Amino acid sequence: QVQLVESGGGLVQAGGSLTLSCVSSGRAFSRYTMGWFRQARGKERDFVALINRSDNSTYYEDSVKGRFTISRDNAKNTVYLQMNHLKPQDTAVYFCAARVSSLNSPDPRLYDYWGQGTQVTVSS
Repeated sequence: QVQLVESGGGLVQAGGSLTLSCVSSGRAFSRYTMGWFRQARGKERDFVALINRSDNSTYYEDSVKGRFTISRDNAKNTVYLQMNHLKPQDTAVYFCAARVSSLNSPDPRLYDYWGQGTQVTVSS
C-alpha cells in the first residue's frame, strides 16, 4: 500500500507562486508515474501535470503550460509542482496520484493511489 501526503497549499494573490510537494511512503517510488490533479468546488477532478517514471518526461494540461512545472526526486520519494503566475481560476484542491505504469495518461481513473489533497486559493 502506498500513502501519498501533499503539502504546500495556501492562499496567494494572483500572479504569485506556490510549490506543492507530495511525499510517498514505501520504497518503490521510482516505479510510479506521478500526476497532479485538481478539483474546484462543484467540479470534476481534472488533470494538471504528470511525470513519467521511466524517462522523467512531462506532460501538462494546456492552461498551465509555461506556468507550472512538475518534477520528482526519487531519492526523497517526492514529486513537486511549482506553480507560477497563479490565476484565480487555479483555485482548487490539488491532489497527487501515483500510477503503476510507464504509460502517460491524464485520466484520473487510471491512477492507483491518491493523496488527501491540499487547498490552493488564488485571490484576485
